[in-house]
This record gives sequence, C-alpha cells and structure tokens, in this order.
Amino acid sequence: MMEAVMEKLTEKPTKFCICEMPRQERPRERMIKYGPESLSNAELLAIILRTGTRRENVIDLSNRVLIEYDLKALSRATVSELKSISGIKDAKACQIAAVFELARRIGAYHEEPRPKISSSRDVYNLVSPALNNLTKEHFIAMYLNTKNRVIKQETISIGTLNTSVVHPRDVFKGAVQNSAASIILVHNHPSGDPEPSVDDIQITKRMAAAGRTMGIEVLDHVIIGAGRFLSLKDMRII
Repeated sequence: MMEAVMEKLTEKPTKFCICEMPRQERPRERMIKYGPESLSNAELLAIILRTGTRRENVIDLSNRVLIEYDLKALSRATVSELKSISGIKDAKACQIAAVFELARRIGAYHEEPRPKISSSRDVYNLVSPALNNLTKEHFIAMYLNTKNRVIKQETISIGTLNTSVVHPRDVFKGAVQNSAASIILVHNHPSGDPEPSVDDIQITKRMAAAGRTMGIEVLDHVIIGAGRFLSLKDMRII
C-alpha cells in the first residue's frame, strides 16, 4: 500500500489536457470551423484517439505515435503492433486500425454496384486499391454473371509473405452460392514483382480444370505488384 502511495507521489505531473486549451484551438472545434484539411496529421489522429494518458495529452500522444510510425507504416500496423506503443491499448489500437481499413475500402469502392470487366486492366483498377501496401498475399475470387459484371468479390485466402494456400472447393463454393457464370482470380505479390511463380501457374491451371468440370469458366488470373500487374490470360497461360 505504501509503495503505491509513494509511486503516486513521485509520478510525473500530467501535462495540460485538451480542455485547458483555448476552445478555438482545439482540434475538434477547428475541424468543425475550418474543415479537416486545416488540421495536422497529429491533430487528426488526436480526434480519432479522443483521449490521452495520465502523463500526456492526446496531441502529445499522437505526435509520439507519428514519430514511431509514419503514416504509411501506421496504416499497415496490426492491432498487436499498435498495442506495443506506450499509451495505446485495445480501444485506441482498434480505432487506428479501423480508420485505415475504412480508407482502404473507400479506395476499392465503386458507385456502380456491378462493374463490368472487359480486360485485365479493369480487374487491376477495381482490386488494386484494396491490395496496396499489404504485407501478405491475399487470394481473391471475383464472381461474374453472364454479362461479365461482378456479382461479388471475395477473399478466399490470406497467406504469408510470398504464398497463399487456396483450394478449388473454396473458390467454386462461392461461385455456386452466387450463381456465377465465370470467375476471375486475383492475388497480390507483397514483393512488388507481379511475375508469376511456378506455384501461381500450377494453381491457375488447377482452377481452370476444375472450372471446366463444373461449367464455370476461369476467365483470368491477375497478379498485382507495386503499381503494375500481369494477366495469365494475356500471357496465354490460360
């Protein structure tokens, strides 16, 4: 008990809280008056985090987080990694991760509910925003109707740095459930190089064979790298 009291007495004083700032200088009030573009990265993060810690206010906490992680690294950090930052616990880690996940989804969002796929470039434009900066391979199936319009896009597998494990039953289960006429396969290469590996080619041929058996054509397999892509159909592998 005495040790706890002594620790309390020797604890560093808390820095001023946001409520002690002039109202017109607080991040939330400035955003309301001038818009989010008027705020610094730290101030925007402070609005997301909402509160600081006993030792520092939320702006100081936000500045420290952005010193440890730049915006790109912060957008890629897992909840566990974020929790390793002093002052960031479950709630704040989830708040940060949720914001960046929403940003990724906005990048992949399209007003048209069922975009039409006419080329491998259409596939790249549709899917690449959601796959940018990911550190693991994500294997995606795009289910299309008879007019080559996307019915649904589904992540089938998330793998390691350079491989993902996927089975035809997982891909074609979704195709059957969504009454798809055809499928396009997509996955990313975190290395940034979209050149297909031997495994990529074997998986593609395996999927194409399964599709022929089921009467659901595999139209293409698009591999996305850093700002570029390759189509196995364009390469005449399918």
